[in-house]
Amino acid sequence: MTILQVISLLVSLTALFAYANYRLLRLPTTIGVMLIALLISLGLIGAGTVGYDVRAWAEKVVARIDFNQALMHGMLSFLLFAGALHVDLSQLARQKFVVGTLATAGVLLSTLLVGSAVYVLLPLVGFSPPYIWCLVFGALISPTDPIAVLGILKSAKVPKTLEIKVTGESLFNDGVGVVIFLALLEIATREVDVSASSIAALFVVEAVGGLLLGLGLGTLAYWMLKSVDNYQVEVLLTLALVMGGYSLALALHTSGPIAIVVAGLFIGNRGRRLAMSDTTREHLDTFWELVDEILNAVLFVLLGLEILVLSFRGETLVAGLLMIPVVLLARWISVGLPVLLMRRRRRFTPGAVTVMTWGGLRGGISVALALSLPVGGEGRELLIAVTYVIVVFSILVQGLTLGAVVRRVVHE
Repeated sequence: MTILQVISLLVSLTALFAYANYRLLRLPTTIGVMLIALLISLGLIGAGTVGYDVRAWAEKVVARIDFNQALMHGMLSFLLFAGALHVDLSQLARQKFVVGTLATAGVLLSTLLVGSAVYVLLPLVGFSPPYIWCLVFGALISPTDPIAVLGILKSAKVPKTLEIKVTGESLFNDGVGVVIFLALLEIATREVDVSASSIAALFVVEAVGGLLLGLGLGTLAYWMLKSVDNYQVEVLLTLALVMGGYSLALALHTSGPIAIVVAGLFIGNRGRRLAMSDTTREHLDTFWELVDEILNAVLFVLLGLEILVLSFRGETLVAGLLMIPVVLLARWISVGLPVLLMRRRRRFTPGAVTVMTWGGLRGGISVALALSLPVGGEGRELLIAVTYVIVVFSILVQGLTLGAVVRRVVHE
């Protein structure tokens, strides 16, 4: 099959699954289409075990889709920009210390806790990866996924101040998590100098460089938007900002996610308020909301189909189930400890730690990072399978019950 045929099949499946979810399940679109895709994938696997070759054909199709490339170098920039576009920067600025602490110190602490727990617990099920590879896993599973989080928060009716904290953290901690992941991966593979200074330099170039690039690109786009009054041209400018800006960030070896989030916040606030007419704002919102919904649905269908090309054995499934409470506990500690320290100076919504723990969904970014691990690396297939189990639990169980958790711990 050609790439065009694969994309056509993927979009067609997404549309059919979204229709079936709307008519039958009535779940949030992202969760519904993923569940249907996962069930069909499991059905194909079952068919393969009884002699039907449909699974082999499906595996061949899915194997043509490079999930890491599709998400990290394709969909991610659009989804991050669409999410950042509607975040109130003034409210985010009031929570900047909380968001900054959770997106940096929280991710580092979670990485250490998860990595250490993996090192201690996996030998119980017959696996003994080196400690540095356990930390690599901790880094790829610790960031919450903004794509999953933003989609679920829309229907969970979280108090606004808490929603800003969760949204802001999820938008920034994936960029920080990627930097930590790259640093640890370089140490694990011994491909570069692994001194503390080289890791600090990597963080500065990736994170700070991404922030500065995002500000620069956002400012340039703002002045261009302000100088025209034609919604077709202005929508095209935002499209160029996302695609060109992300590609430029990758070429400069800075954080593309951070650059696009910063540019999206700038355009979504100052740009929307001062550089656009009402007509442009209406068309811009409609365009990016549509892009967001379509790509979200396609991404979650991809997640459901990805099980067709992953290697699962009984031991890996047990390892994945064992890691679910570990990751949740690490999330609770990495959120609860900073919040406990910050309570002395600022107020938090009752139940904030519980909601931020349960609402810290893992998604496509964790799977994409796991799939980017070098072929032949220590326990690669194990880490990918464990990551997938955690992500499926996170989206289906945590995502579906987040509203009930919010009602129980916040609204009662």
